[in-house]
Amino acid sequence: MIKKHLIPCTVILTLLVMAKVFAYKLPEVKTSLKKDNNTTIKKEAEEPAFTLAQLEFADENLPSGDARINGKMKRILASYAYQNLQTNRLHRKAAEWFPIIEPILAAYGIPNDFKYMPLVESGLQSGTSPKGASGYWQFMPGTARTYGLKVNGNVDERQNLRKSTIAACKYIKELYGIFDSWTLVAAAYNVGDVHMKRQINKQNQDNYFKMKLNRETGGYVYKLISMKEILENPARNGYRSQKALIAYTESQPTTVE
Repeated sequence: MIKKHLIPCTVILTLLVMAKVFAYKLPEVKTSLKKDNNTTIKKEAEEPAFTLAQLEFADENLPSGDARINGKMKRILASYAYQNLQTNRLHRKAAEWFPIIEPILAAYGIPNDFKYMPLVESGLQSGTSPKGASGYWQFMPGTARTYGLKVNGNVDERQNLRKSTIAACKYIKELYGIFDSWTLVAAAYNVGDVHMKRQINKQNQDNYFKMKLNRETGGYVYKLISMKEILENPARNGYRSQKALIAYTESQPTTVE
């Protein structure tokens, strides 16, 4: 009789022990899964560290491993930092100008990065240069007329964004036919094709970044790259949030022709 009662009791005790063991194990599994999920989320949220190797203009990168070039890029990019260059106005101009400039560049087969050129040429200052260059693309009167713009006492189409962009595209396309490099094209736009060809022949060098040029032209493409970087990545360059920039931009009047 006692044996008959012992067998069920033993079975019940065994089941209770097993239940306690599994109940104890379950929180460990749950904790482990939670830890793994957190780790996965953290890894997905991490972004690769920014390096100068990421910077380029029209798919032409800075030569790697050159301390002089890297130092120059860092200095010019730093000069565009928020504390040195307030860019709310530049973001507003980009929002106004780019929708007009971008399709024209595409129609002429010119890299989209050239849209930053008017911001470097005239976005940081307005008016006519001491040499007579004026407008969004800072055309000299003679060059403007060569590429189809009217410049006289009654009208100055250098001040018309659409027409001056078309003229600039014609000029840029012509320069590319000469230099076959978009960075050299940008430099030649700044200094003139004759001077640029002379320097290429004199230095026996056709890599813009490795050439020795005057101060303005030698830093020109670096400025374009910096302008591109601060407008495309405002957060990592110390500017107000993208949401704030959009709100500011939408609150401003559009005055582009």
